[in-house]
Amino acid sequence: MAINSKKLCVILTAALACMDGMAQTSPEELRANPCKAGGVYLAYPVPTEALTPAPKGYKPVYISHYGRHGSRYLIGDRDYGWVVDLFNDARQHNALTEKGKDVCDRLNKLWPEVEHRGGDLSIIGVQQQQGIAERMYRNYPNVFKAGQKVSARSTMSLRCAMSMAAFGDRLKTLAPQLDFLYEASDRYMAYLNYHADSSNVFTHDKTGPWVEEYRKFEEEKIQPDRMMKALFSDRQYVRKKVNPTNLMWGFYWIAVDMQDIPTDLSFFDVFEGDELFNVWQCNNYRFYVCNANHAASKGIVVDNATHLLRNIIESADEALSKGDVAATLRFGHDGNVIPLLAILGIENFNVAVEAPEEVYKAWCDFQAAPMAANVQMVFYKNKSNDVLVKFMHNEREVHIAMDSDIWPYYRWNDVREYLSKRLK
Repeated sequence: MAINSKKLCVILTAALACMDGMAQTSPEELRANPCKAGGVYLAYPVPTEALTPAPKGYKPVYISHYGRHGSRYLIGDRDYGWVVDLFNDARQHNALTEKGKDVCDRLNKLWPEVEHRGGDLSIIGVQQQQGIAERMYRNYPNVFKAGQKVSARSTMSLRCAMSMAAFGDRLKTLAPQLDFLYEASDRYMAYLNYHADSSNVFTHDKTGPWVEEYRKFEEEKIQPDRMMKALFSDRQYVRKKVNPTNLMWGFYWIAVDMQDIPTDLSFFDVFEGDELFNVWQCNNYRFYVCNANHAASKGIVVDNATHLLRNIIESADEALSKGDVAATLRFGHDGNVIPLLAILGIENFNVAVEAPEEVYKAWCDFQAAPMAANVQMVFYKNKSNDVLVKFMHNEREVHIAMDSDIWPYYRWNDVREYLSKRLK
């Protein structure tokens, strides 16, 4: 029987979060915490680090936030259903090993839990957003004064809107005196979830200039033969009805999603040795190509974040000038958080790599954009109206690509000039 690794994943993710940095990911790291192999399906790693006190005389006055939706079910019911159907058919044809029958039993137990939930925000995702909101209020209570305004906007995706509601309602409960405005509208998609045509040409999964090299890389890394022998007793059944590579990918998605939904089921035991690490490498590379600063993209994918960056700067200028806005909250997707990290120059997320086998050594999806990933900019003022800003990634203090003698704080005038150059 499978060992329930859900609680272990949560504990290890929290304990090892501060050790992630941008170090090379190893097979040993993913064996120690297989939930990380989920990449962007990693359940949000709750921060444990203490925050650095602000320089003397400075108090927080405004927070700018962009957050990914919380943990969700797989995008569609079909992502579970076809695997369930295949194993039930194989059982009817006496084509499963004892291991395969055990997996089939678990799949049938899973199906009632996930049917008609494809793409939905899970209760775990709701709790993640509530937790981030509560820590924001607890860490910066001075920001949320009576009568202050909070702007909350999401993409048109229901899971993003539900994430916004979960976050905002928790903040509103803690600070009922706030004046909230919730919006989910096409009007704001131009910066909340922007993808240029030139970027889409590069990232296209059929015709992009990286696709053929990736195909060969995946052929090398995805080796499903052992898994097929472990699950199926009838080779002819596999030959006639099973696409081994597709099934390995199917189990990957199901296995990594269990941490994001309310279940005790686990499917990590379907993988052995370096199989999970190798599948993750392929997935990590695809996310890097399609959302980050792949060397061959020449920055066009990262440029998708320019409209969002412009909104961040303009919203901050307005909030600091008027003094009546506590926070600007934005909710979108991993494909928005990842280029935002790059264009801001946060840590090493703007690294430019090309060869598929080199990407995991320099860039990591589960560090960049786990479920409920967020980027926060916390602004501070003193009595002379001098403004500082601190950058937070998943609620942890981070560096940007400029020097500061008061890190993790930066002088806003310097940062604004630096960011404005990125827009040009």
